[in-house]
Amino acid sequence: MPFLNQHSPDTPRQPGDRCIVIRADKLLIHWQEGTPCLPLRSEMGGLQEALGGGGELCLGSLGKEACWAASLPPGDETEAPAGLEWCELRAVTPLLQEDQFQAISCARELLWWERRNRFCGCCGQPTQPSRTERALVCQACRTTVYPVIAPAVIVAITRGDELLLAHNRNFRPGLHSLIAGFVEPGETLEQCVMREAFEETGVRVRSPRYLVSQPWPYPNSLMLGFHAGHESGEIAVDGVEIEHAAWFRRDALPEIPSKGTVARRIIDAWLRGEL
Repeated sequence: MPFLNQHSPDTPRQPGDRCIVIRADKLLIHWQEGTPCLPLRSEMGGLQEALGGGGELCLGSLGKEACWAASLPPGDETEAPAGLEWCELRAVTPLLQEDQFQAISCARELLWWERRNRFCGCCGQPTQPSRTERALVCQACRTTVYPVIAPAVIVAITRGDELLLAHNRNFRPGLHSLIAGFVEPGETLEQCVMREAFEETGVRVRSPRYLVSQPWPYPNSLMLGFHAGHESGEIAVDGVEIEHAAWFRRDALPEIPSKGTVARRIIDAWLRGEL
């Protein structure tokens, strides 16, 4: 059921619409044979009033149904309607179909962007959604604000048959992943790969090669996956952001990211001998 991102403010609300309802880092879902699914508008029960209060955003379509997004305010403790459940988004990510994850990423990023741009950054007056494009427009000075995506690279660094994995201080104990970081102004993606590798591990890399991308709505990133070979240098971490890093062989991996993440997709490609 493909997701089509489309600005369509005049889409009528129908009982069969798919609804993405977010409360902090939780998503409203129902379970179908062990698989998380986005609920229909007709399943919203007591949340219908909240969804129709003017803060609902039409994202486009998911399959044949219109797809809507809404968020509940911080601190809201509204019970899930019968048959539905609030679940941690990161916990259900590995179980989501790719098109559902793309729709949810779009929803979370746009809701985050709208919430932080209710007022114009130039003159302080309220903004309103544009009817012609995905943008917010100041009604006083006509400044137009577009959604902002933060590009970040994530890179599989290999040395022979070994892969460099690191433990970030924000990870749960034992979890290791690929080196990653945000792109700086005026920097190419390849330059970012080389800089992040050196800053985080003391290793210099060669020949960065683009592999794959994934939206990552925490809160508004686009992850751009790369592979690069080890050129020189020994691992030296700062012990602050990166607490541990090492070279790992295929038969002796630590805990790695879960399915559904771009990091795991790249690591799995390495495990299959594709990198």
